[in-house]
Amino acid sequence: MQKLILASASPRRREILQLLDIPFKVIAPKQEITIDSNIPLDKAVLNVARSKALEVSAAYPEYTVIGADTIVSIDGVVLGKPKNSKHAREMLQMLSGRIHSVMTAVWVFGPGLPDGGSGFTDTAKVEFYPLSKSEIDEYIETGEPADKAGGYGIQGKGMRLVRAVYGDFYTVMGLPGARLWRLIKGKV
Repeated sequence: MQKLILASASPRRREILQLLDIPFKVIAPKQEITIDSNIPLDKAVLNVARSKALEVSAAYPEYTVIGADTIVSIDGVVLGKPKNSKHAREMLQMLSGRIHSVMTAVWVFGPGLPDGGSGFTDTAKVEFYPLSKSEIDEYIETGEPADKAGGYGIQGKGMRLVRAVYGDFYTVMGLPGARLWRLIKGKV
């Protein structure tokens, strides 16, 4: 069995990787990497995932290292993690009753892969129900929006905001498990 490291502190990514039934350890990258707004969004998020994996892989070259990054966007605007409750409210109002994109990029370095590693970006669309001010306030009070791109977590209490998902649910959650599995197993 190959030795695997998840280069992410995300509990959601950890949970998805556990579902794949592959033993791994978690070593989060130390550097905070930001999106380059001068290149197309799919390439920018892929660069962030690659940078995360590269940092950890440099210290553990004998391991297969997975880096990932997720962004939420609507109308060409990237919605990162909210700075505070007011910012979360603005994001949720923007998403209310509309369809937005969630993009998760994955990059893998390790034995059996090309020297530069290999990766992909997966996109899903998420449709929100129209949300009242009280629904938004109630959700913000849960504290859940604080560390989530777009200000919501689909796998938690945020599920009550979501009318439909078009694409891979796990992409929205933060790690497209099936595509990652295929990449690791050499099927992509």
